[in-house]
Amino acid sequence: MDFTNGPACPIPISDYPNVLLAHGGGGRLTNQLIARMFLPAFDNPALQAQHDGAVFRVGDASPQLAFSTDSYVIHPLFFPGGDIGSLAVHGTVNDLAMCGARPLYLSAGYIIEEGLPMDTLWRIVQSMQAAARNAGVQIVTGDTKVVDRGKGDGVFINTAGVGIVEHERRITPQSVRPGDALIVNGDIGRHGIAIMAVREGLEFETTIESDSAAVAELVMQLLAENIEVHSLRDLTRGGLASALNEIAGSAGVGVAIEERRVPVRDDVHAACEMLGFDPLYVACEGRFVAFVAPQDAERARAVMRGHPLGADAAIIGTVKADHPGVVMMKSRIGVSRIVDMISGEQLPRIC
Repeated sequence: MDFTNGPACPIPISDYPNVLLAHGGGGRLTNQLIARMFLPAFDNPALQAQHDGAVFRVGDASPQLAFSTDSYVIHPLFFPGGDIGSLAVHGTVNDLAMCGARPLYLSAGYIIEEGLPMDTLWRIVQSMQAAARNAGVQIVTGDTKVVDRGKGDGVFINTAGVGIVEHERRITPQSVRPGDALIVNGDIGRHGIAIMAVREGLEFETTIESDSAAVAELVMQLLAENIEVHSLRDLTRGGLASALNEIAGSAGVGVAIEERRVPVRDDVHAACEMLGFDPLYVACEGRFVAFVAPQDAERARAVMRGHPLGADAAIIGTVKADHPGVVMMKSRIGVSRIVDMISGEQLPRIC
């Protein structure tokens, strides 16, 4: 098929003639790539929601389904608190949960580099199976490919997932309203710092473990308690800052948070200072932000704190009608600043 006479590439070659690592980092360049290239090319109502997955109905009488997919290229394959196998399950399970869906089934596609030790592959498979069992999902189909030595960095994994939406709530970025409270289910930044510590051979006084976990059960508890949840977003690539900017942009609202309310562990904060990172932009794999109606904020936090994955849940801010599309943060000393999308790539290959 000849595309030479088709539409011009929507991202000017003069800006970025080649793909950069930052195009996959979850920040400004990732969003630019999605908004200018992928969304126009594949435009449809489900994609326009710009959610963590697609929510749709098959037949008039059937419940809604959620569908999501993700690929995992993390380096190293094993890290404190997890590995690429468990991460591949947690990531897709969490994307489905962010749609308000109960995850049910996953696919698993393995792209394996020639020469990968069988023992390594077996450890990954066993970890993936255990993570699926603990998350209450089944891996029901998959694919295996092997690429030449030196072309695959050990193994890459793709998972796709299907879940069922057992309610009629509309949990989307566009459902966010001024006055909504922002609640995170725990401390941020641990996953990215855990990866960096192993990758660079850094040693801290304590071992920083990834927060990688499946949060679907916690989300289901919020819904079971009839919490008025308007939107959910997991804090993966680009961290809390990118998630808030994405929601603010999609909903056309402003977001205001307070630095002192954002939970960051002391060891993670110290590591970020030493490495020159901002914890707001560091990826998590078991953390999400919930946009909740103001009258339900305290009750939602209490529900979260009753679950192990929400024990440190915190209300960190509110949604504003003014400064639409902009995230503002009040610092510990009372000064407000804009929390923008990151332009580059703080930590590549962390998921």
